[in-house]
Amino acid sequence: MEAAEIASITQHSGGAIGAAWLMIALPLVGAAVLLLGGRRTDKFGHLLGVLMAVASFVVAALAFVQLLGFAPGERRRGVSLFEFIPGLVDKVGLLVDPLSISFCLLITGVGSLIHVYSIGYMAHDPNRRRFFAYLNLFVAAMLLLVLADNYLALFVGWEGVGLASYLLIGFWQHKPSAATAAKKAFIVNRVGDVGLLIAMFTIFATFHSLTFSGVLDRAGDASQGTLTAIGLLLLVGACGKSAQLPLQSWLLDAMEGPTPVSALIHAATMVTAGVYLIVRSGPIFEGTGTAQLVVTIVGVATLLAGAIIGTAKDDIKKALAGSTMSQIGYMVLAAGVGPAGYAFAIAHLITHGFFKADMFLGAGSVMHAMNDEVDMRKYGGLRKVMPITFATFLVGYLAIIGFPLLSGYFTKDGIIETAMEHSAVLGWLAVLGAGITGFYMSRLVFMTFFGKKRWDAKAHPHESPAVMTVPLLLLSIGSIALGAYLILGNRFMIFLSPAVGAPEHLPEFHPFSAPGLATLALVAIGAAFAWLRYGAAEVPATAPRGSFLTTFARRDLYGDALNEALFMRPGQWLTRLAVFFDNRGVDGLVNGLAASIGGSSGRLRRVQTGFVRSYALSIFVGAAVLVGAWFVVGNL
Repeated sequence: MEAAEIASITQHSGGAIGAAWLMIALPLVGAAVLLLGGRRTDKFGHLLGVLMAVASFVVAALAFVQLLGFAPGERRRGVSLFEFIPGLVDKVGLLVDPLSISFCLLITGVGSLIHVYSIGYMAHDPNRRRFFAYLNLFVAAMLLLVLADNYLALFVGWEGVGLASYLLIGFWQHKPSAATAAKKAFIVNRVGDVGLLIAMFTIFATFHSLTFSGVLDRAGDASQGTLTAIGLLLLVGACGKSAQLPLQSWLLDAMEGPTPVSALIHAATMVTAGVYLIVRSGPIFEGTGTAQLVVTIVGVATLLAGAIIGTAKDDIKKALAGSTMSQIGYMVLAAGVGPAGYAFAIAHLITHGFFKADMFLGAGSVMHAMNDEVDMRKYGGLRKVMPITFATFLVGYLAIIGFPLLSGYFTKDGIIETAMEHSAVLGWLAVLGAGITGFYMSRLVFMTFFGKKRWDAKAHPHESPAVMTVPLLLLSIGSIALGAYLILGNRFMIFLSPAVGAPEHLPEFHPFSAPGLATLALVAIGAAFAWLRYGAAEVPATAPRGSFLTTFARRDLYGDALNEALFMRPGQWLTRLAVFFDNRGVDGLVNGLAASIGGSSGRLRRVQTGFVRSYALSIFVGAAVLVGAWFVVGNL
């Protein structure tokens, strides 16, 4: 392994770390009460949902503080829960270390703000109580995923997240588009889950264990071929959850769910599960250069694909979804680099959770004020009537494009520098992706908040209530300051090293390196071009037809068409062939045999006439044939 030795797990059962199971149990109890309590909990259901999320955050914060009290080498604490299956997973437990606690703080912290925001956003929905139950269920499943100390419990959380996302994406199931999007997300994720499941089978066959300590500490004992197979299968699972090529097609359709769902699942938590899986399984990937190379290729291809898709979307949420796909691509790219990129990948994941949740909730605030209109061509000039939403959204926008000194500047530029040191080709492609980000995110801001008013007479835009704007303000603070705190002085890399190992040489972040300056220049060019097209110029009410490239982007790079051609249509043909074979082959043989027996019986039945003279004639003829045959045979 290139990384330094990872500290061993220390069993610990005291204090907040010993009570880490409460992080999972509290939102799980909240979901159970709200779902089983039914309409009787309608009046207080939303408050209970928020309370359980906040309580889980408090436990996570206390566990984080306690973890900081230990020496760096002792910051991997195991919490045993119960005995399970000897030889497979002897004991199911939780692993509280710098990696898992970072995710816990993000999930519960940002998740709690989204819960609070949802009180206002879902205020008039008759099923608000059920919505909060699903939110609690999702938080519990995601926490199990990141806290599990073995692949089996991780898989349970993985599937729980898939179920909760299905329920939340299709929450407004009376809309056919929402029901279809939920099914699409569920099915595409099952493809990735099969990859993860086969990886687990291979891991157990190789190491005779599914615990992280029993697998990752002995990864070097396996052959290159085995590690490559496991790494690629784990990557398939990661691509499904994190919407990476080629399993990205579900993400944009998932915007059919309520906007807080987009903020929670598709910005801060679920789509980051794949990045967590790759980083947690780091020793496996570090043992095989082939798997690492594929991870980096998938990451850079996805960051470009997501950015290109974002350039042509008029739906504000789908434009942000393309951005999510692209930013997760940056994280996967960094994770594929190895120990030098792990800290930048997770740091960008955390800062992205803040500024992307800020922008998704800001988009929800705009939709709330515009009667759920999502077409940015029908916005314009909203900065004057929605000043708080505009200011907080602007912070998120500046952070994601990498404006100097904001969070995204430190984390994304850190990824670009690390990728550049690993491979100049990957690094410059990442720089190109940043330039495209500058264009499409500026396009979104100019179309929404600047220019002339383009809304119709029925719309009366107004600022959202405090229960929605206060979470926006808090998220914008993280979008401003968190990046510098994590990256400067390698603070986060040093904190994370007991969980993922440390590189041989700690990289230094250079604020104005050559790649950094090139990135800023491309971002500025992209933003200027967006201003000329959508800020200074008139925005047409309907999107012009555009070139082939524009159509290519609008149709999500023909991802759905490709899936139809490669999987759906051949599947339909195979089904029709199977039906034909069943009807004409199997059924034809059975029915033909029955018909032949029935026909023969009908014909033979006619021999039995019931007339004695017919029977006597038959006996005479038969006797004559026998006598004739006897004479013939006797003369031979």
